[in-house]
Amino acid sequence: MMGLEPRSAKHCNVGDHWLDDVARGWLKDFGTRDIGLFDLCAKFDSIEVWADPRPNDQLVLVWLLNLLRPYKEFTTKLSLVHTDDSAGNYHPQSVAKWKLPVFKVTDAHLTMAGRAWSAWRAPTPERWFDLLSTDLTRLPRLRPALITMLEELPDLDTGLGENEMGMLGWIDDEGTEPRLVLRAAELRELYDEREAEELLTKMVECPKPAIVELGEMPLDTSREARLNEPKGRRMTLTDLGRAIMDSKSDEDFSRHNPIHRWWGGTELTNERLWRWDRRNRSLVAP
Repeated sequence: MMGLEPRSAKHCNVGDHWLDDVARGWLKDFGTRDIGLFDLCAKFDSIEVWADPRPNDQLVLVWLLNLLRPYKEFTTKLSLVHTDDSAGNYHPQSVAKWKLPVFKVTDAHLTMAGRAWSAWRAPTPERWFDLLSTDLTRLPRLRPALITMLEELPDLDTGLGENEMGMLGWIDDEGTEPRLVLRAAELRELYDEREAEELLTKMVECPKPAIVELGEMPLDTSREARLNEPKGRRMTLTDLGRAIMDSKSDEDFSRHNPIHRWWGGTELTNERLWRWDRRNRSLVAP
């Protein structure tokens, strides 16, 4: 909650305050860049929350509604607008002309958001999966987000999530530049640049890699390295990587390498590896 408070000495680093990443021009009528979220909400008689369809946007939506849920003085002002594309990709003057339905936020919206946020933070994916069997019409973009998130669990057959498999599939036989491999994650619009780099690095820096870099230089997937990327730098699949991509193979990345990452509130390890059965769209317990 600290990042949502009015700016103070505690917000000493860029990114500590909720308005740090907002362009100054967008705040010219606020009077200050130091205001807290709740203080800002108090200034308006009505508030429209525009929710983009990407999975992370839906997570932010349920987090925000759950956060505001105890504050009736704010929730009674709220309305929802569900977009079909990322509004940030368009000029503000163009977005202002969009004619989209506006839905008043009700207790049903808040209850569903609270349930979804609690499920995402739970120590197992079971409650998140169970949401698929409930009525989600109040938050119409949530169901695709649920499925996309579940697809990031280790696959039942390969031990890798959908984004990791996408990176493997982006690599051709002659080798592919690291920046293009990372583009596979960008296309799914789920992970930010840093998170995508971590996924890629874990498939390279492990006992039995699925990907290696051609040549002698160690892999460096940092943004600075990619901006200054030597021409011709390439990544290629190992025998394990090719076997994982072969649908006839039974190779599993987790059989050869340690797994330790977080999926929401679930800690995934080799001993506690929740998996996603893509063919049957079902959750598989360790």
